[in-house]
Amino acid sequence: MPFDLRSRAYVGIGANLADPQAAVLRAIERLRPLGLVAASRLFRSVPVDAGGPDFINAVAELDTALDPLALLDALQHIEADFGRERPYRHAPRTLDLDLLLHGDSVITTARLTLPHPRLHRRAFVLKPLLELAPQLSAPGLGALAEHLASTGGQVVEPLACPPTMPR
Repeated sequence: MPFDLRSRAYVGIGANLADPQAAVLRAIERLRPLGLVAASRLFRSVPVDAGGPDFINAVAELDTALDPLALLDALQHIEADFGRERPYRHAPRTLDLDLLLHGDSVITTARLTLPHPRLHRRAFVLKPLLELAPQLSAPGLGALAEHLASTGGQVVEPLACPPTMPR
């Protein structure tokens, strides 16, 4: 019998161009073949360290057999399919998929840092992530719920959950 090593991974999803709510919902559907277990509600957030329209955000929980770099490649492929461009840092985007956590992986390379380096500083990531896993801890960060208070006045509002939203 083959041994299947799977990891729990969390992916931050955001968009603020065109129809961001539709983009986030379509992106969640594209994550199904990668091992989608659940997705948070959608949240509206004001851009942090950037300009442009408000973002629609969510977090997806995956049970995946892909290693972190293979999962990153798959996420970047989905972003490219959505027309993601990177003209400058923090540019508005049609879709942004950030690998936040991959099991207990701790990685620091030019391509990928895990846990995501700003995960604990962003309410638009923490609120949907903690909705999925309220007791979640991350290597080097501890209990993520303890970081939410330090995100200051970041405006993050839950949206009504569409009936087709995977949970």
